[in-house]
Amino acid sequence: MKTMTVKASAKINLSLDVVGKRNDGYHYIKSVFQSIGIFDIVTVTETSMGIRITADNPDVPCDMTNIAYKAALLFMEYTGIECGVDIHIEKNIPSQAGLGGGSSDGAAVLFAMNEMFGTRMTISELAEIGGRISADTAFFIFGGTAFVEGIGEIINPIRSLAPFHLVIAKGKAGISTPEAYSRIDTLETIEHPKTGKLLKAIDKGNFLKKCELCENVFELVTKTKDVFDLKNHLEGAGAKKALMSGSGSAVFGIFEHKKDADKCVEELRKYYYYAEYCEAVSQSLMIV
Repeated sequence: MKTMTVKASAKINLSLDVVGKRNDGYHYIKSVFQSIGIFDIVTVTETSMGIRITADNPDVPCDMTNIAYKAALLFMEYTGIECGVDIHIEKNIPSQAGLGGGSSDGAAVLFAMNEMFGTRMTISELAEIGGRISADTAFFIFGGTAFVEGIGEIINPIRSLAPFHLVIAKGKAGISTPEAYSRIDTLETIEHPKTGKLLKAIDKGNFLKKCELCENVFELVTKTKDVFDLKNHLEGAGAKKALMSGSGSAVFGIFEHKKDADKCVEELRKYYYYAEYCEAVSQSLMIV
């Protein structure tokens, strides 16, 4: 019986812009994605038939709506493999946070099954399968630092950022991604993030000096008070920049010194649902 355990990272958006909308309702984006060192632990075990999901968190759906389930099903359809799998998820990435936890679990399943069954698919092929589920799933196959375009399906790996100190925090309220996009559609004018300038700073190795260029268009439409309270708290604690990730509701702060980040986490945990220290990481998926 084959089995494999994979660490599946979260992500943040260092820049996130909505630049248009297709006739089918999908939105065009420009975004800089970054893998970060907060991990779900996904264990995939071969069985005789069927797909079964279990989790250590009751909030994780253990049915066919789970992205990990969809990933396993698509993998089997794509490869013709007829066995089954049990998938257990140890959940550490908060949900409805803009951190991509569910999509990362799906990428971990694709990665694990490719290794377990010797199907030898390339990263691009795995990302193509992942892209049928979500744009974030495709990104997690690549991991690291990437410039993402289109409806999220165009993933351009760019210069890796050296590890830097982060505090990730979230209140109890979550934000629905479809609702966030619908609010963007109501805006008559948008002040777009300076994604091009941020990409140049990253390419020159000047990210930390220019991290004030990190911006997220969804901050224009979020109504979650915790987001702005957390931004103020992070910046007051010494963060060089604080920003909401994805469509929310998690907020990250970029710190120059670890001791300041650690102190900030201790303080935030007194008041908020979630606060954690981590660093930027160069890959999203790692065999345990």
